Amino acid sequence: MFTVSLGDDGAELRPVEPWQAAEFLAHMDRARALVDPWIPFAAAATDLTSARALLQRYADKQAADTGRLYGIWLDGTLVGGVLFRIFEADTGNCEIGCWLEAAAEGRGLVTRASRKLIDWAFGVRGMHRVEWLASSANKRSVAVAERLGMTREGVLREAYPYRGKRHDEEIWAVLAPEWRKRQG
Repeated sequence: MFTVSLGDDGAELRPVEPWQAAEFLAHMDRARALVDPWIPFAAAATDLTSARALLQRYADKQAADTGRLYGIWLDGTLVGGVLFRIFEADTGNCEIGCWLEAAAEGRGLVTRASRKLIDWAFGVRGMHRVEWLASSANKRSVAVAERLGMTREGVLREAYPYRGKRHDEEIWAVLAPEWRKRQG
């Protein structure tokens, strides 16, 4: 297993694996109120069996090179995460996403962790395009895309139903040459 430092504040990025289902479930229980209004991620982990199944799906995606899941730990406690929801090495396109519990907000953890994923996607894996999709109403997620220097490419109006409501979905992206230019 590996750990990547996210700065001087004790924050770390590392994989979340099926054997960590109990820790992941406890975190999801703390994060549920913030995550659930936007994405079905928290709803997919409501007990130990479903938490383990979600983590196993991402372990299987990692083995197939089609996705990955990483947790953000702050002072030894799992407080959030980032993931490659979609990872298509053959086309050079991927989508990253995030979530965080309330106690960890306002520290830039998601932005720092997302930068690590983007750096890896472009620098190590040779990806060409990284996407970020967010409900237009999820202002915190949209703000992360902006901080990452992504370009808002459009809005899919009422693109997906969730919790009885249709949501507009914003598509943000950054291309490898743009990222390298900004980082260099």
